[in-house]
Formats: sequence, C-alpha cells, structure tokens
Amino acid sequence: MAERSQIASEAGNDIGADEIIAGNVSKFAAVPGGYYGPPKKGHLIFDACFESGNLGRVDHVSEFEYDLFIRPDTCNPRFRVWFNFTVENVKESQRVIFNIVNFSKTRSLYRDGMTPMVKSASRPRWQRLPPKNVYYYRCPDHRKNYVMSFAFCFDREDDIYQFAYCYPYTYTRFQHYLDSLQKRDMDYFFREQLGLSVQQRQLDLLTITNPGNLHDGAEQKVVFITGRIHPGETPSSFVCQGIIDFLVSHHPIARVLRDHLVFKIAPMLNPDGVYLGNYRCSLMGFDLNRHWLDPSPWAHPTLYGVKQLIIQMHNDPKTSLEFYIDIHAHSTMMNGFMYGNIFEDEERFQRQAIFPKLLCQNAEDFSFSSTSFNRDAVKAGTGRRFLGGLLDHTSYCYTLEVSFFSYIIGGTAATVPYTEEAYMKLGRNVARTFMDYYRLNPIVEKVSFPMPRLRKERSPPFKHSHVRAQTGSRSAFRGDKKSSFNHKDHSQSS
Repeated sequence: MAERSQIASEAGNDIGADEIIAGNVSKFAAVPGGYYGPPKKGHLIFDACFESGNLGRVDHVSEFEYDLFIRPDTCNPRFRVWFNFTVENVKESQRVIFNIVNFSKTRSLYRDGMTPMVKSASRPRWQRLPPKNVYYYRCPDHRKNYVMSFAFCFDREDDIYQFAYCYPYTYTRFQHYLDSLQKRDMDYFFREQLGLSVQQRQLDLLTITNPGNLHDGAEQKVVFITGRIHPGETPSSFVCQGIIDFLVSHHPIARVLRDHLVFKIAPMLNPDGVYLGNYRCSLMGFDLNRHWLDPSPWAHPTLYGVKQLIIQMHNDPKTSLEFYIDIHAHSTMMNGFMYGNIFEDEERFQRQAIFPKLLCQNAEDFSFSSTSFNRDAVKAGTGRRFLGGLLDHTSYCYTLEVSFFSYIIGGTAATVPYTEEAYMKLGRNVARTFMDYYRLNPIVEKVSFPMPRLRKERSPPFKHSHVRAQTGSRSAFRGDKKSSFNHKDHSQSS
C-alpha cells in the first residue's frame, strides 16, 4: 500500500480526492513515476474525450496495474457508475489489471457475474469479458469503496481497444437511426421536434399510427412511451428501438396496432446527459426523473416539453391516454420487470397487473415475480408516480426495467446475458403485448383472468432459480420478496 501511495504521489495524484475529477482524460499517457519523454510502446494511452465517453483519471500503479476513476456526472458528484474509454499504444500480449475504484453504488450485478464490455478497432462487435477475469470487492486501499478489477491481455499492437459499462447507445447513433426511418417515407411514421435540451440538442417525438387516426375530430387511444431519462441506462434505447422497429414494420400485428392505437414515443428524454457520458443526470446535475411535479422550462426543458404535451392530451376530450411506459435499466436485478402504482380501488389495482402478466407470457426474459407496485415517497417525482396521480382510473402508468446484465430462463437456473438484439427483442414483445391486451388478434388464446374492454366502447448455471408468480392474489403482485434479486436500492433506483 505504501508503494501504491508513493507512485500515485509521484504522478501528482492524491488517491481518494475524487472531487478533483472535473473532466475526461484526453489521450493521457500513463507512464511510470519519474519517467520523462515521449511514451514508449506499452505505455498505455487512455482517452474518453468522445461522445458518451467517461473516464476521469488514471493512476499508474505498476507496469501491470492501473487505477481508473469514473468521472462523476456533470454538476453532481453523487453518481459514478457509467464508464466508456479507449486504450491504445499497447504491446502485443501485454497483460494488465484495471481497477475501477470509485463506484458510487455498493450493490452491483458485478457480484452476480456481470462483466464489462470490450471491442476494438479491428473487432467492432461488443463482447463481454470472461467472468473469471473480473472481480468486485470492497477495497481498503480506496476508503473501503467497492472496486471492480478486471484482467485483460492486448493481443494486437496496432489496435485501439474500447471498454464500457454496457453497450453504448449515443445521441448521434439515435439521430442516424431516426434519419434512416424518415428516409423510408412511411405515411404512418411522423417525427417532430418537441423541444431542445439546454445544449440545444433535439427532443424528438415520434408518432406511429394509421394517418386516419390523426384527422380532426378523430378519437385517439394513445400509448405514450419514453426512454433514456437516465442517460447511462443504455438498454433503454435498445428496447425503444425494438418497439419502434416492430411498430413501423409490415408485420400483420403491427398493422392492426397502427389502425387501433396512436403510439407517441420520446425515446431520449436526456440527450445532453447521453452525449456527455453521464450515468443519471442532465448537464446541470438534475435527476430528471425526480422533477415531474414541477419541471422548469429552462433547467429541465425536455421534461417540461413532454409533460406539457401529456397534460394537453389529458385535457383533450377526443384523446384517451391509455398507457404511459417509461423505460429504464437496472443495475442490481436480473430480467425485465415493471414497477406500477398502488391504488385504493381494488379493481383498479387488479386491472393494472394485467399488462405485465401478458408481457410475461410473451417474453421469456420478463419476470412477473420481480414486478412490484409501490408508492414510496422517494419515487414521488417520477413520471410513473406523477402521471399515475394525474390521469384517470382507466390509464395505466409503468416503469419498465431491464437488467444491465442478464435474464433467467423460467423454470431453470440458467442465466442468459443480454445482447443488443435481446434488448430489442424485449421491445418487440412489449409492442406485441398490446395486441393481446386489446384482444385485437382473434387467434390469441384466452387467458385465465378477465380481460379489459376497449376504452370508449445460455450461460453457466446460476444458483438462483426463477419462479413465476401465481396469478390471482394481491400478494403475488408485489413480487417474490424472498428472491435475492428483488432487493431495492431506493437511493438510485428509477
């Protein structure tokens, strides 16, 4: 430990002084203490000055070991989870250990087999590191903070390697995706700019429906979906893309859904935070999902714009806002699952459970036993809670969570790590579930619980098994409290 402190001191760093991290490293050469001159081959060069990048500091511990510090969210030092950086100037077969030393959360799926993502210039497909090379532990050298260490061997000298907390999904990628959809010139796909962020990035609003539903005087049944209010929760964007891809497709179910429903989707509520590489906050350090009660048009402009639109629809007698679903990612639980609201009306409470039950039947990665309904005070400023109190008894508001890591196949002990495609598949299954909910498909098998009427008329074995909740009892709706994955971290949960 003394040697570690001496090396850090020679590099001009004070271990533990996280508050000095104010920006990302930019082509930073981590050289041994006392070394002067240009970096030699094998003196690693770190960079995070790119879109959605995050790495605030690097300490050279030894030739084989480096301490890495996450840059806190802009204007908010509380949140240090997301990382995304590159490494170059490596030697072939150079072996190193990276210690990410200043996570702000103690609970993590790194305890349960999750590993960082890696790709390189010559191998651009993201892969997870082998679990045997990753360790998550409380470290006495870093004020007893939790540390995630991983070993890595660089195999190609001329490659640039990139490491990230989860699959990145940048603002630029999102804009290119929307541009490609617009070029298809679909008469049932509409894109508009609902507003601008503090840094003047677009807040895009998509409307997907049969154009006949938008004629003056037409009654509309609206499903409103939002995503990426927490910028580091990148799986949210993949799920959103899966929903959009399905709804604009030529699939017969998609066509029927467009005929009967109006889908309003704001896939990226926090474009500044996404661009900057924040985990939870906006440019100004706000957790936007705690400001639904009274968003400011200048401090929270994207949230303000979405809230105003929802209130406008709520006040329109021709518009029925049927569903609000806000998509997030969870850092301590497996599977996809939902949070819903609690109501004194028992019938309303029961009806609220129908959609997640149906989704559980359609998606093998969605867990009804992990789905829970609550009205915790700490969640009062969330979209789900605010809109659940604003809208009438026939509207349903949910937070859809999906694990950063994996899902457990029902009836087995096997965990399956999520891929980009698996996240998008969950999105497609969410869209399909509206067909079942509204009974628009005559070949859908009847389920064993009452259905609502239309409005206005494979990895290593895992020690924890997945248990589906039994339907029909209110206690089951609250989830399996005995499940080790059903713990809550209220301080940073969505």
